Amino acid sequence: MTTQRFARYLFILFLLSGLSGCASWFGNDEPDPQVHLVQVEVVRAKLLEQKFILHFRVDNPNDSDLTVRSLEYRIHLGDMLLTEGEHEHWFTVGPKHSAYFKVPIRTNLWPKVRDLVKMLKKPDQPIPYRLEGELETGLFIAHYVHLARNGVIIPADLIPEKTR
Repeated sequence: MTTQRFARYLFILFLLSGLSGCASWFGNDEPDPQVHLVQVEVVRAKLLEQKFILHFRVDNPNDSDLTVRSLEYRIHLGDMLLTEGEHEHWFTVGPKHSAYFKVPIRTNLWPKVRDLVKMLKKPDQPIPYRLEGELETGLFIAHYVHLARNGVIIPADLIPEKTR
């Protein structure tokens, strides 16, 4: 009886010592992918509803394929939250390559129209924007990449010459 108990404890100890290395199997020293908002396309702009397409680029700096599962995003214009949401779309980015994807959004900027008008009053003055969120990657085990990008847009650059 004690021999069986000893063998059982030895077997459990062997299993636990083997599993302690499993955490290092999933460790990742590779750099995180980079996500960039490259364009905001206006699809339709009505008084109470605006439709846009956000164009994103994902850069894979690694030597292996990157599987992207979803993107959770928040976009601020100045201090104002412009839009937020989640886009679930699986795609693969090759090693040392970039991939583009589009996210359709619908929003209502009517409650924020005063703030927008103030920002657009001087079209040559830059307006800061901020992209925040999480990119979910991985084929079998999810890996979350935190996003935080800052930049500026100059409204005059987006307005065609004829309408100025």
